[in-house]
Amino acid sequence: MVGLSAHHRPFCCQLLILFCLLNPGTSDQPHSTYNTSEEEALSIQGVRGSSVELDCRPGPAPVAVLWSFTPLGSLVLRPVAVTNGASSRVESGALALGIVSLRNSSLVIEELREGARGHFLCQTLLVSGGQVHTTYLYLKLAVLVPVSKPRMHLSDPSPIEGVSVVVTCAVREGTEPLTFSWHHHTPQGPEEVLVGLSEPRLQLDPVNRTHLGWYRCSASNAVNQLSSDGAFLDVIYGPDKPVITVEPLGFTDDGFWASEREEVTLSCLAASNPPSHYVWFHDDSQVHIGPTYIIASASRTHTGSYTCLAHNSHLDTHTQTTVQLIIYYPPKGQPSCAMLPTLGVVTLLCTWPGGFPNAQVHWEGPQGIGPTAPSNVTWSYTVTELPNGSIFTCMGHHPTLALPILCKVTLWEPPGRPTCGTTATVGDQFIMLSCDWSGGEPPAMLNWLDQHQQSLGDPSSPPAVYLLQAQSDLAGREFTCQGSHPLKVPGSHCQLRLEAPQLVVAEPRVSVLEGEEAWLGCALQQGTPPAQLLWLGPQQQLLEQSTRGFMLHPEGTRLRLQVRDADPAHHRGTYQCVARNALGNSSQSVLLEVLRYPAPPNVTISHLTYRRQRREVQLQWVIYGPGNLTGFLVQQRASVPSSEAGAWEVAASDIEPESRNRRLGGLDPGVLYAFRILAMNHHTAGHPSEVKIPVDPAFSVYPAVVGAASTGMVVALAASLLVFQYAARHPHSFPCLSQLLVPIEHRRQRRGSRESTETPAGTETATATSSSDPVQESPDAPVNVTITVTATPGVQ
Repeated sequence: MVGLSAHHRPFCCQLLILFCLLNPGTSDQPHSTYNTSEEEALSIQGVRGSSVELDCRPGPAPVAVLWSFTPLGSLVLRPVAVTNGASSRVESGALALGIVSLRNSSLVIEELREGARGHFLCQTLLVSGGQVHTTYLYLKLAVLVPVSKPRMHLSDPSPIEGVSVVVTCAVREGTEPLTFSWHHHTPQGPEEVLVGLSEPRLQLDPVNRTHLGWYRCSASNAVNQLSSDGAFLDVIYGPDKPVITVEPLGFTDDGFWASEREEVTLSCLAASNPPSHYVWFHDDSQVHIGPTYIIASASRTHTGSYTCLAHNSHLDTHTQTTVQLIIYYPPKGQPSCAMLPTLGVVTLLCTWPGGFPNAQVHWEGPQGIGPTAPSNVTWSYTVTELPNGSIFTCMGHHPTLALPILCKVTLWEPPGRPTCGTTATVGDQFIMLSCDWSGGEPPAMLNWLDQHQQSLGDPSSPPAVYLLQAQSDLAGREFTCQGSHPLKVPGSHCQLRLEAPQLVVAEPRVSVLEGEEAWLGCALQQGTPPAQLLWLGPQQQLLEQSTRGFMLHPEGTRLRLQVRDADPAHHRGTYQCVARNALGNSSQSVLLEVLRYPAPPNVTISHLTYRRQRREVQLQWVIYGPGNLTGFLVQQRASVPSSEAGAWEVAASDIEPESRNRRLGGLDPGVLYAFRILAMNHHTAGHPSEVKIPVDPAFSVYPAVVGAASTGMVVALAASLLVFQYAARHPHSFPCLSQLLVPIEHRRQRRGSRESTETPAGTETATATSSSDPVQESPDAPVNVTITVTATPGVQ
């Protein structure tokens, strides 16, 4: 311990001298403990780049500690660091180990380097019981290197399916043992670990499409684990045989089906890398390019084979698949239901033709379901104890229809009983027997029987018709129509008898007055087939609706003849009503008498004169003798001076019997007219009056003379007054007349004040008034003149 207190010596030399004095093996020295073999060395691991702490064995605090290092493969012991507790020192050569420091007696190495791999010796100097001794601890330090990031290599990144591919995984460094693992990630799936593969080499022999995807390898040791970047293995394959799907999906024995007018989508998929190019063919004709072919509205022309061709452009390979597409379409309309009648049994017939495939139809009745068949089905059904009104339904099913289409028939008993009738054909060559018993379902069966109950033909549904050759000997024969129906047992019948027509008239003699309506009637008493009624006129002419003056009124078995405005000359005579049918004729006569009215009284013209410049005439007349009178008729004609006079025209006919005069207008003044008048008793006209020509009215002289005189006086007076006025205004022009005019004016004024101002009717008066002093009056002063004229017109 003496050497330890000599501080003037270097610290390192002091420790080394001290440890040399205590070198183990020196005689007469205290016993020292130390490790002499490598197996007894304590193993410690450290990781490159990290820190490690080497610790001596715990015990009493040492006086000094010396750390030394022996590299692997070397026998030279190299000092590293030494400490006496108060101070410490690290050798410069320790930098090869890392950043070395002492912590108490422990050796700390940071940023550990691979050069620190070897044996470390820890020597401690202890003082115990007054004795100095040393201890030794051997440590073996293993420096572990982390694995670097692995690098992966594909022998062929894009191999063709079936070849061999090798994938290797390499690390640049890392302390062994190294462990490898492989990871596979498909494009659509999750990543998975390839179990059982721990080598750095992965061999895919042969490679297939399942190997396609991302690959990653991981390397690990005792220190760490790192994974490589992913590498994509693009396996080239295909195309496989295409798979075709059809939407909406409908399968047939040969392929697929779709409904008419719906959208159909055909999709094609063929596994291939790179993806396939698709081409669609319809019956050897290219229709589309692409994986999906859409038919917007399917029609029957779209039925056929569809081929999908898949092509791999990288390998220049192709495959194809063909399917059959059938376009289904339902029958038109709806099922047709019918009942065929047979005695005691109903045969139900349901038909629904057309469509593809054929629709399935079947019957459903009150007591069960009938058979099923395509397009049409027949079901014979016993109707015993079935109620009237039972319903049978035919159900039609087709793949293109979501719901069935149905039709119904109802079992009905025909009401009443058969109805018999008969008619004749055109020309009455044949007699047609007809029988009807409608309203039943199924229709009733009808059959004609003769008078011996022998069938005249095959039974038929209503109406049942049978033709007979028209012969007169058929009159009186009876025929029976026998009807049968499944719901009516026993059946029913009707009868008819063929008869020739028989007529009767309402009145054999009819009398009417002239102008009235006559009614002739006849009625058909019997006649089968129904007879034709017609009327013949007095000259045996056929009377029709278009015959003028006649009107026919058919009323069932009656035919009435209306004669309008009866005229003895045209309508009087014997009429015949005729009835005709295929078995014979019948006729009845009716005598029509048309009586005239009594003759009216005679009439004569008493006065006939012109008026209004000969555009009108005034007619007056008188009557003579007895007789009924209902009016008058005035006739006119143009009277010319020749032997041929114009035809008489009606000038007035709406004249009341009490009238005795009439004004007639609308005449032409340049035409000379003649007139006559007749008395009327309904349609009977009396003798015409004498023919007269109108004359002008008598002429009066007095009114003409008075009018002419009055006009002359007015003109003379007006001229005199104008002369006097001029002389009064210009006295120098007429001096003599001016001297005479002034006194005269004074005298007239004095006389005018005494005379009355009233003027008698039919006279004319002229008065001139001037100033009382005409000398002082201005020559240009105005003169007031008043003229009064009174005239009385003559009477024409």
